[in-house]
Amino acid sequence: MMTYFVPIVIGFFFALALQKAGLGHYHKIVNQFRFTDNTVMKLMMTAISVGLICLYTLKDLGFIQLDQVASTYILGNLLGGLLFGIGMAVAGTCPGTLITGIGQGNLDYLFPGLLGFLTGGILFGATYQSVFMKISTIGDYGQKTLSELFHVNHWLFIGLFVLCTGVFYVGSKIAEGSKESKKQSVIRELNPQTAK
Repeated sequence: MMTYFVPIVIGFFFALALQKAGLGHYHKIVNQFRFTDNTVMKLMMTAISVGLICLYTLKDLGFIQLDQVASTYILGNLLGGLLFGIGMAVAGTCPGTLITGIGQGNLDYLFPGLLGFLTGGILFGATYQSVFMKISTIGDYGQKTLSELFHVNHWLFIGLFVLCTGVFYVGSKIAEGSKESKKQSVIRELNPQTAK
């Protein structure tokens, strides 16, 4: 029972976080790729940081084993990431935000999303043996995490990632403050009476 219950509860709260962050709306995703709204990066980097800390704490305490790591194969991961990124930028959604958008009643997510899922599934199924099986043999490192690939302690890797997340947050706040001050100065120039 817990095998099904725990993932459903985690999925519910993750979807709630996506919805509350506004990621069920097209403009939030697209504006990330326009570099005008960093909400997507902030949410994902925070989720990954929290996930890494929680998972590896549980692993080190002996509560769980991380033995079901997906295989790392460089070419396939690079091509898959590129394809995913292009699809996300063009459609303005990803699988998680797609379901969130559909759940809040966005029909603009329902149709392109379902078509994207179906098209992707059909193309993957049709080319799996001829293309994906060949790609998966190029740069295949097996079931290894990044810390294992680079031969560093996982806490060093996690610390670096959390530090990068913090730097990204601070940089975003500085950029937002700078953008706001420029906006205010333009408003003052256009309408000098507002400065009084």
